[in-house]
Amino acid sequence: MDTKNFEERMKKTIAVLEEEFSTIRVGRANPRVLDRLMVNYYGSDVPVSQVGNITVPEARLLQIAPWESNMLKEIEKAIQASDIGINPTNDGKVIRLVFPELTEERRKDLAKDIKKKGEDSKVSIRNIRREAMDAFAKSQKKSEITEDDLKQLEKEIQNLTDKYIAELDKKVEAKNKEIMTV
Repeated sequence: MDTKNFEERMKKTIAVLEEEFSTIRVGRANPRVLDRLMVNYYGSDVPVSQVGNITVPEARLLQIAPWESNMLKEIEKAIQASDIGINPTNDGKVIRLVFPELTEERRKDLAKDIKKKGEDSKVSIRNIRREAMDAFAKSQKKSEITEDDLKQLEKEIQNLTDKYIAELDKKVEAKNKEIMTV
């Protein structure tokens, strides 16, 4: 019995948090904010990145050039229905998204959201630790591992938990710093 699969799950928790952080808007254009945006393409939902070219011509401007002009309205509808909070402008060829400067209030809201996502991830890591401890205790009851092995495994999983929670704290702090920088 070892801690490898539990450590993998902890790493995945951090990867998921990083993915969520990458979609949070920070006042400058980032194509990743469109990652979760799905567009109706001939009856099926596909990511907007698969129906057009997304570019960042300026620091606070995203430009979407669909490969088919009939997709302009669909992309525009998807953006308006999303939680991005930006109104698209359509010139008949491309869609432009102008990212406004974030207000102090909006920055604080985003910081709270970031902190909540961080806390949720910590809970996930602690749940993984609890599952590991339970699995180790069951193995010890079945006499698959000794009591000394149990103590060693519990110590290892606690060290992993501490390591990944510290890593989460750093990521939350870095994202908050990025949000609060004007």
